[in-house]
Amino acid sequence: MDEPRREDFTFFHPLRVRWAEVDRQDVVFNPNYFVYFDIAVGEYWRAIGFRYPQDLSGTDVFAIDARATFRAPARYDDEIEIGCRVARIGRSSKTCELAVWRGDELLTTGTLVYVHVELATRKSCAWPDAVRDAIVRFERVAPWSV
Repeated sequence: MDEPRREDFTFFHPLRVRWAEVDRQDVVFNPNYFVYFDIAVGEYWRAIGFRYPQDLSGTDVFAIDARATFRAPARYDDEIEIGCRVARIGRSSKTCELAVWRGDELLTTGTLVYVHVELATRKSCAWPDAVRDAIVRFERVAPWSV
């Protein structure tokens, strides 16, 4: 992933690092960044007007890939912002690009790939037009689409 540009993100979620999230090295324990990513994705859904899971009738969203690159540590009581954007949307999948900043300093980047599935069959299915349209309308930089 190329280094994200702050101005490409429409959505940011602020967070203060809590004591329970740091390790013996006094930095955020690396798995907690995936918790931060998950929080940001949930708040992103709210920001585009989507209620998860209420707006998914008989379907759900499964995470199929999660990645992070650690550049600099966050520490206890730091005020950070997690940027979340949909960088790519396909027929049934989407890739969220995430980035954690402390002020102007980029700390961590990541991607989460999700697939929209029918629960009865656990097979992929197309995103509802309303979800796709809400994402495209919301994003400052249009997602790459297939």
